[in-house]
Amino acid sequence: MPWNQNYAALNGSLLLTALVVAIPIFFLFWALAVKRMKGHVAGILTLLLTILISVVVYRMPVTAALSASALGMVTGLFPIGWIILTAVFLFNLTVESGQFEVIKSSISSLSPDRRIQALLIAFSFSAFMEGVAGQGAPVAVAAAMLIGLGFPPLPAAVICLVANTPPVPFGPVGVPTMMMATVTGIPATTMARAIGIDMAFMALIIPFFMLVVMVGFKKAKEVLPAALVAGISYGATSLVISTYFGPELPAITASVVSLVCLIIFIRFWQPKTTWNFPEDAASTQATGTSYSAGQIFTAWSPFLILMVVMAIWGTPAFKTYAEKTHHWFLAVPKWPGLDGVVFKAAPIVAKPTLYAASYKWQWLTAPGTAMFLSALISMVVLGISPATGGRVFLKTFKQLRFALITLSSVIGLGFLANYSGMSFTLGLAFAVLTGMAFPIFSPVIGLLGVFLTGSVTSSAALFGKLQQVTAQHLGFNPILTTSANLFGGVMGKLISPQSIAVACAAVGLVGKETDIFRKTLKYSMILLGIVMVVVLLQAFVIPWILPTAPAVS
Repeated sequence: MPWNQNYAALNGSLLLTALVVAIPIFFLFWALAVKRMKGHVAGILTLLLTILISVVVYRMPVTAALSASALGMVTGLFPIGWIILTAVFLFNLTVESGQFEVIKSSISSLSPDRRIQALLIAFSFSAFMEGVAGQGAPVAVAAAMLIGLGFPPLPAAVICLVANTPPVPFGPVGVPTMMMATVTGIPATTMARAIGIDMAFMALIIPFFMLVVMVGFKKAKEVLPAALVAGISYGATSLVISTYFGPELPAITASVVSLVCLIIFIRFWQPKTTWNFPEDAASTQATGTSYSAGQIFTAWSPFLILMVVMAIWGTPAFKTYAEKTHHWFLAVPKWPGLDGVVFKAAPIVAKPTLYAASYKWQWLTAPGTAMFLSALISMVVLGISPATGGRVFLKTFKQLRFALITLSSVIGLGFLANYSGMSFTLGLAFAVLTGMAFPIFSPVIGLLGVFLTGSVTSSAALFGKLQQVTAQHLGFNPILTTSANLFGGVMGKLISPQSIAVACAAVGLVGKETDIFRKTLKYSMILLGIVMVVVLLQAFVIPWILPTAPAVS
């Protein structure tokens, strides 16, 4: 039976409805930050609470609410959970083979300073992973590598979450920016130019900000030249690529340029003093072990293989070959109990519009499959037997089982928020409350979308049209608010339960999600404040800095 979304379901009041349906968000904040619940417990309880509110407040059919949750949970496991599982599996293989000791030595040979190592791995290398894979892989791989280098788990997770911000709108292969273009009708190249300006600015800030988070302002200043090299080389390259070539390549190209420039720079420059974590100061002294170029190449081969495979997997030609020519994917065109049931309503759409529900796992072209194939090839290169590989895979699954539960429940929550109308109610209420100040608060809506869904792409799909229509109604450039949605959404990655679950899984802190959340919340709010100031300037002081596009209804 068809069911229409009603964004003012309580007594016709949008604000009252928004206040009540925001309870699950407040509960999740409370559960993680105050009660310090384990992530999977908080996720499941929040999902159950959201189901209850969807049925009671919105009068959503019970079967539709359960079906939307199930669709989200399945999506959380495949493809997103599959990415995390295979990324950590690849890393664990390098540890099992003993090759990670060689990797540690090679990185230490570039610089024994933990700050430089963080710039290399958490900023430059993870940006490449974001560009080719996204969806948790950058944090999972980079954080695991830092742990292997000897970083304490909590700092490793936090700095990877902070560092993985500039490439997000352009990873994987520009999907978040292209999603915003799709839902708004704004050309993707125009959107890329706008968000490219924002993220080039953030690239100048984030490397140093990450170091401040890691070691404090005074110690971070000692490596400011290296942070500037990493940030400027990334930001300048990203800006050029996003301006002239569109959204697909900025993260990939800029990350490689940043990594190369940083490696060349530290060949000629090192900080005057070497900084280590207090607990590992003794263990980081030179051991006298040296490795040949061949040994170093072999040790790094899993990640080199990964880069090559990911580059192939990201090409349109391969995706067309796998999906359109051979139809190598798993699809449920009409998700049972949900497809054909939910209809979006005004003002989100001009007239009632079916909110279709389907599931499609592009299993061959999925980033997780590329990682799994890279792991299998790496087993051959590293001489790991199938039996040993199977044991490592089972060990990895056991390591991640609670993180996967957290992930699936959080994505289930995000899907239910979409299909019930909760996300739209909250976005509309925010527009009403802010009025002409709406552009300044547009990043907050983007952050809210990412907190709910764990994805900047999903946040764009949720609120992109709302941002565009509201801006046009108020007389602002719609590119200002739509790019601000992406801009603010990036800062939501720091506190998204999905991102935190990935980080915890990668560094072995499953069950300690609250510890990370309490730390990243502060940094997320600081960065959000910076974003709001930038958008304020773009709205009222330097509006000419952003491109314009014809109004789209």
